[in-house]
Amino acid sequence: MVNHVHLGRSGLKVSEIVYGNWLTHGSQVDQDTAQACVHAALDVGVTTFDTADAYANGKAEKVLGKALKGQRRESLEILTKVYWPTGPKGPNDAGLSRKHIMESVNASLRRLGTDYVDVYQAHRYDVATPIEETMQAFADVVRQGKALYIGVSEWTAEQIRFAHDFSNDLGFQVISNQPQYSMLWRVIEDQVMPTSEDLGISQIVFSPVAQGVLSGKYAPGGELPKGSRARDKKGGASTIRRFLDEDLLNRVQELRPVAEELGLTMAQLAVAWVLQHDNVAAAIIGASRPEQVAENVGASGVRIPEELMVRIDDILGDSVVRDPALTWENAPHGRP
Repeated sequence: MVNHVHLGRSGLKVSEIVYGNWLTHGSQVDQDTAQACVHAALDVGVTTFDTADAYANGKAEKVLGKALKGQRRESLEILTKVYWPTGPKGPNDAGLSRKHIMESVNASLRRLGTDYVDVYQAHRYDVATPIEETMQAFADVVRQGKALYIGVSEWTAEQIRFAHDFSNDLGFQVISNQPQYSMLWRVIEDQVMPTSEDLGISQIVFSPVAQGVLSGKYAPGGELPKGSRARDKKGGASTIRRFLDEDLLNRVQELRPVAEELGLTMAQLAVAWVLQHDNVAAAIIGASRPEQVAENVGASGVRIPEELMVRIDDILGDSVVRDPALTWENAPHGRP
């Protein structure tokens, strides 16, 4: 079963393994399969579910809402996000303006079939909207009972500090950041994590298995597996491309003895590795088959000995991306 931990410096507990439906629900898998995956997560103790209004242009929230229908709402933690374009993509259908936040939270609640979300997250930082406006809108969303807490996603250390300071002044809590983080992508370690620790903000990380690369299923020089994300033409192939380097794939294969020594699959090792960091509260996993959920949950509660952590670093070497500037460089620098 899955461990539960506090999120940030708050009283809210979330499951260490979070079920997320980016690139799957409403896109890659049908409603019946999505429902089976969600129920598989519930069966092994996952109580935290992450989505976003932009995933499949709202369809992912609808699919998740249907899959969770009939569950005791108080026993769940539902997270969604706002920022990227939704709807017909009009001039106000994106960003973190007061207008878009207020309209988006109402739309998300309708699609999810719930009166509130536990954490409402800014999917990116909006350089086109004053931070004061964004934070005041989030404060009102909390006061209206439509969200219990606020989070951010892929914000820089400086932006996270802005969010923390404004939320304190306005009487609500920013408790989480949702960045990409894995053995191969560690750009948050130098600045984002220390700042977050100082402010009492946790990381809920996505892509802990590096889009599936750390599962070991991509053989160096081999054919891309059928049904894999690398073959997905609806968005998956473009997100995984940067990891399909032959030298990197060779290094990943060298991690297999480490996983075997711990009695883990390669995917479990990858998820356990991100959870090893004290500032990481939870790892988001996706699934296109119910059995994938049970496998990933096996990483909860695993502690990797320090000597094996060092060995992992030695194996991966300079294949690891660490540049903290990439958080800002990969962010949108204008309204989408």
